[in-house]
Amino acid sequence: MNRYSYLYIALLFFGIPLSSNAVSYSYALHLQTAQDSVQIDTDYIEKREYEDLNETYSGDEFVYERTVENSGWWTRFKQWLSDFFKDLFDINTDARAADVTDMALNIFYIVLLLLVVFFIVKAIMNKEGNWVFGKSSDKSIIPVTDIETNIYQTDFQSLIKSAESENNYRLAIRYYYLWLLKILSEAEIIDYDVEKTNSDYYLEIKKEATKKEFSYTSYLYNYIWYGEFDIDELQFKKAKDAFTQFLNSMKK
Repeated sequence: MNRYSYLYIALLFFGIPLSSNAVSYSYALHLQTAQDSVQIDTDYIEKREYEDLNETYSGDEFVYERTVENSGWWTRFKQWLSDFFKDLFDINTDARAADVTDMALNIFYIVLLLLVVFFIVKAIMNKEGNWVFGKSSDKSIIPVTDIETNIYQTDFQSLIKSAESENNYRLAIRYYYLWLLKILSEAEIIDYDVEKTNSDYYLEIKKEATKKEFSYTSYLYNYIWYGEFDIDELQFKKAKDAFTQFLNSMKK
């Protein structure tokens, strides 16, 4: 606060009236004093000369406004797609065209993800033998046991008879299935390997009638053995008849 402000307050305090002219004069005097107190810089200023700055600052790092031409490939692709949708659907504004483009890209991402998941699941199911026979197909590769590695020397009729006498119908069906693989391999219809699945054998069979019978008996085997639940005598008899009929047809 300057001295004129103090003087003005003092006059008001003592009740000395001030006319508008006096106030205006005092304020003008204050401004004149303030202007007189401003220091003027009289130092010498050296004038600098600059060459063409466009060449010096022409790199990408000095480009602050990006256009479609100098943007990345993804931005250019989105712009092209936006223009395509704009012309295709007769969209009036760029903003709406950009929204349609974003929506189309999101749908594409979802479809792509679903396709990736689909092919992964398909590959797993093919490996496990589930793709050909569906839900009731192989759940795993046949485990390696002494019987499975020596099917050509195994007497399956004796093993089946023993399992039936103990009412172990699931095990009897397993022996029927391995016996069937033995007969098919000896007839050179399949190439037996403990690492193969039902679908592998199915693809090796040439005759359609044989493939159909093998598909059905494989279904029964998977349903009974991998289902891990007990079957009664009637259910076992139906499955046994199917295996026996197939085996007898292979012996002719």
